[in-house]
Amino acid sequence: MTRPVPPPRAWNLHPDRALPAEPSVRSAAREILAQTSALPILSMHGHVESALLAADAPFENPAALFVTPDHYLLRMLVAQSTSPDGSPGVRGVQSLGVPPANRAPSGVEAAEQSPREIWRRFCAGWHLFRGTPTRYWLEHVLIEVFEVTERPSAASADRIYDHLMERLRSPEFRPRALFEQFGIETLATTDPAESSLSHHAQLAAQGWADRVIPTFRPDSLLHVSSSDWAERILSLGASAHIDVHDYRTYLEALRAQRQSFIAAGARATDHGHMSADTTPLDPAEASRIFTAALRGQTTPAQSRAFAAHMLFEMAAMSVDDGLTMQVHPGVQRDHSSSAMTRYGHDIGYDIPVPTDYVHGLRPVLDAFGHHPNFRMIAFTVDETTFSRELAPLAGVYPALRLGAPWWFLDSPDGMRRFREAITDTAGFYNTSGFVDDTRAFCSIPARHDLARRIDAGYLGRLVCEHRLDIDEAIETAADLAYHLPKKAYPRPSSAPKHSSPTASDHLERTPA
Repeated sequence: MTRPVPPPRAWNLHPDRALPAEPSVRSAAREILAQTSALPILSMHGHVESALLAADAPFENPAALFVTPDHYLLRMLVAQSTSPDGSPGVRGVQSLGVPPANRAPSGVEAAEQSPREIWRRFCAGWHLFRGTPTRYWLEHVLIEVFEVTERPSAASADRIYDHLMERLRSPEFRPRALFEQFGIETLATTDPAESSLSHHAQLAAQGWADRVIPTFRPDSLLHVSSSDWAERILSLGASAHIDVHDYRTYLEALRAQRQSFIAAGARATDHGHMSADTTPLDPAEASRIFTAALRGQTTPAQSRAFAAHMLFEMAAMSVDDGLTMQVHPGVQRDHSSSAMTRYGHDIGYDIPVPTDYVHGLRPVLDAFGHHPNFRMIAFTVDETTFSRELAPLAGVYPALRLGAPWWFLDSPDGMRRFREAITDTAGFYNTSGFVDDTRAFCSIPARHDLARRIDAGYLGRLVCEHRLDIDEAIETAADLAYHLPKKAYPRPSSAPKHSSPTASDHLERTPA
């Protein structure tokens, strides 16, 4: 007997989504959320390209906006391989519009060129996202921003595509108009350390200098084993107007670029190393490794040691110039070497690994953890470290703040576990507030909305357990949503307090 198919219901967002189910806690959470939901968004770390806002061109199509650049979405669809109901299947990232890498082997399948076909494949796999944060973010964006009225499916794909195309042709849906609609006060991009920051200069000339700011990301310059490291060093020298030919001039160029970023409005650096190790080297040994790297003669052990040493150097430079240092360690990038060779980076094959923060961060915190001009924010995708390592560290070192749940933990239950794991030891005020860390521009308000709802729910429980008064909970929620990020990412001074060539110099003068 065929089961009757119920008629489609109107697609909308429930006002209590992601709030606690227990009635009294939900009531308190509603009251708290009502006081924070309209606060401006501070997006202090993310991967939206400055070029997007500088050009302010219309988005091309729904596939290019929502599907192809989103590694959360790609990985889920690829993991399922094909749609079980026989609708248009997903064979791999190329069927979702991801082109082959520049150096891909011959015979690699070309990317799907039809945005409508890519969109159909996504809609046919909509059920795969049930229970995931991707589903939450996409629902928010499609309903709240683009006024889509029916749930994605194989049957509705073309209607939704046409509706979205109509919206994307309107001036109200260009990047800067959406920026205003989203209520974003500040958006920080993430830029290679050797960048000329030309798009930021363009934005500054158009009055957007304090609204879209760069973040200094030197990873490719600190890992001497990277295949393009020598080319990056040449780019660093060109941008800094310094002939980088040895370790001393390398440090000079990094310092000069940091000053260029500060002049462009930067508040922070960002470091995505595999390890949190910050063990410094003797300057002479660091110089020897750098010289060997210029000749292409370093070992893997030397490369790891140099990267750890340079994290210490970056901390020392932050003491001087005031840039907040963000560390995002603990991810095995490009777990599938064949997928990386064929299609490049950021296609969903990055996997978390266990991370040691207690020993890894000890050199930096021992040297600068009490320094009044040093600020570090530590993130993790290893949630076993929240209560065991990161909360105790952030709960005692004045310079350290604990970053928001990141990447695989950026989910309703991940955020709840975060608050439950860290609040006993670190409290609320040794954290940095929410950081969305997204390259999906339209998902920014959805992610901040979710974080505010989860925090409202957690605080509502404390109120109902008579551990906080409601006015304290409301004040704390506002701090988490707005005031703590503002405090964690202050504007640095325009000039360094000291210019020293080596980390050892900082070790000698660090206050006890």
